[in-house]
Amino acid sequence: MLDFNTNHKALLLTAFGVFAVLSIGVAIIPAFQLDSYQPLPDQPELTDTEFEGLHVFIGEGCVACHTQQVRNIEMDAMWGDRPSIPEDYVYSKKRLDIWRQSASLLGSERTGPDLTNVGVRQPGAAWQLLHLYNPRAVSEESIMPSFPWLFEEVDSTSVREDDVVVAVPSQFLDNPSKKIVASEEAMQLVAYLQSLKQPKMPENSEPEFIPFSKIKEAAGGGSASASKGLDGEKLFMNKCSACHQANGKGVPGAFPPLAGSETVNNEDPEKMIRIILEGYNEMEGYGPMQAFADQLTDAEVAAIMNYERNSWGNEAPEVKEEDVKKVRDSKL
Repeated sequence: MLDFNTNHKALLLTAFGVFAVLSIGVAIIPAFQLDSYQPLPDQPELTDTEFEGLHVFIGEGCVACHTQQVRNIEMDAMWGDRPSIPEDYVYSKKRLDIWRQSASLLGSERTGPDLTNVGVRQPGAAWQLLHLYNPRAVSEESIMPSFPWLFEEVDSTSVREDDVVVAVPSQFLDNPSKKIVASEEAMQLVAYLQSLKQPKMPENSEPEFIPFSKIKEAAGGGSASASKGLDGEKLFMNKCSACHQANGKGVPGAFPPLAGSETVNNEDPEKMIRIILEGYNEMEGYGPMQAFADQLTDAEVAAIMNYERNSWGNEAPEVKEEDVKKVRDSKL
């Protein structure tokens, strides 16, 4: 029997052997396995800007708190349309450097929410930038650290034409007369976050996992197609509340309120429909709103609008799916 107290050579060789076995099993074999997979057909290659954002994501330690893996359990359905598969992580053939391949950022804990599909959940650059500058500006309970070093505080007269000015509420500024400008690293990081969109499985594929709909059905929740009714409140909370807040009051100086809004309460819903479908960047004192035409169906837009037009004291006529379709078709 080995006596590690006196036989230091045996201790060293044993420790090295354990290290070698773990390295092969944890790093080398998975790396070779990953090379055998191909990206899904709808998985785009990272652009140079997004790839540099991946560097920033790793460098700033974001991977320590955020996972990018949707597990095959019902509670993870909020993070993606389906459980993750190995092909999801072959999203770039570029290497981080000469020694390291492109990282598969699975993460190990969820101190922060999973980011697998954050490019769909939070596609707006304005929200992402404000969230990075000070997370408490958009979520009072957030424990995420701020990243002010990714931004520059400048005088209004020093803002250049190509600068991206972040709409920051005055209470989060040391000097309200200053402007907050996003650095190149901040824009790269946001571009990377916006690129995180779970690609769809190819048609007629046979995945080696149980779809979320089957998990829900097995748990007694019925199939996903059991009800065609749309929950406007749930859609609002998923798509709109991060900016406009659950109470409809928005974020002063960043995102406008919906409670008491003339646009929301207008009997003619056309302007509101266009804002949701096409985005908006003409409201002084607030950041831009992204377009949702490619993310929401006509029925979903109508459901969200009806919730907003009859909540927080708002009173406005019902919007029908046909109303949204008419406005959408007018832009084709």
